[in-house]
Amino acid sequence: MSATDAEKPVPEAADAPVRELSQTFRPVSAGMEAHLNVYHPVLDHGFIAVKDYMGDDLSILQMARMSYGKGTKGLNDDRALLRYLMRHFHTSPFEGCVIKLHVKLPIFVMRQWVRHRTASLNEYSARYSIMPDEFYMPDASQLAVQSKDNKQGRGDTLTPDDSAQVLRILKEEALRNFATYHHLLNADEDGQTIDEGRDGIARELARIGLPLSTYTQMYWQTNLHNLMHFLRLRADPHAQFEIRIFAEKILDVMADWVPVTTEAFRDYQLEASRLSRMDLALVKDMLAGKATLADAGAYGLSKREARELGDRLGISA
Repeated sequence: MSATDAEKPVPEAADAPVRELSQTFRPVSAGMEAHLNVYHPVLDHGFIAVKDYMGDDLSILQMARMSYGKGTKGLNDDRALLRYLMRHFHTSPFEGCVIKLHVKLPIFVMRQWVRHRTASLNEYSARYSIMPDEFYMPDASQLAVQSKDNKQGRGDTLTPDDSAQVLRILKEEALRNFATYHHLLNADEDGQTIDEGRDGIARELARIGLPLSTYTQMYWQTNLHNLMHFLRLRADPHAQFEIRIFAEKILDVMADWVPVTTEAFRDYQLEASRLSRMDLALVKDMLAGKATLADAGAYGLSKREARELGDRLGISA
């Protein structure tokens, strides 16, 4: 399964509880209803699926007006108020919306994801269950050397020959690790005993040798304010590719869930830029014709800060 495969519903396990549809008096987002239990492919074996949610754009406005009361009298237009909240970082009204996702992802992506601690999650346990024989293999187009000016990023893409060699090594190592895993368990992927003449070791020990490319799963629940913080970092072009495309898929879902909020989020946070005190002083003088980017040092900016400011403004020193 690839990220380009058609998105489709995936049935739950046969023993999953079945709920009957019933009338509801809670806010319903038509766009989000279309995503419930639809599994959107990400990477080669991963996915995201919305399992539940609470609230919509109007829920945010309801919370804001409870807080501000008559203070919102001059902002009666719903869209204007939502954009005002986003623009001025009034975050608490966004906490009234909640999303719960089912996510399947490589372990090394999971380790980045759980850095966002303002969420509730429950992960697939390799102490209780045997890990499926699934591991992430990057596309050749994503294989690159270490960046020379970014300690946590990628540089130039590898040649086709080097890419083929890297992919071969990664696949061989993963297959070898999984073979060792099953030998230690003395069980196959379905839990069937391999050799009746010996005992396997405990699952919590056998998993030690599995690669970070192994797929895991989790339920992840967070409110909209913290989701936007996650997306601000992980949907950024500088984020690692493997977590970024998860974030981009979630952003697509968010646009159907709370479209007005998502528009404001893109305009004022995700695709916006903040200026430091020194940046602002320099830009003001640049607009007045009193300085250029080459004068950045005089305003207390380092060479890197000046370069970053130039990149944001689309100019060079």
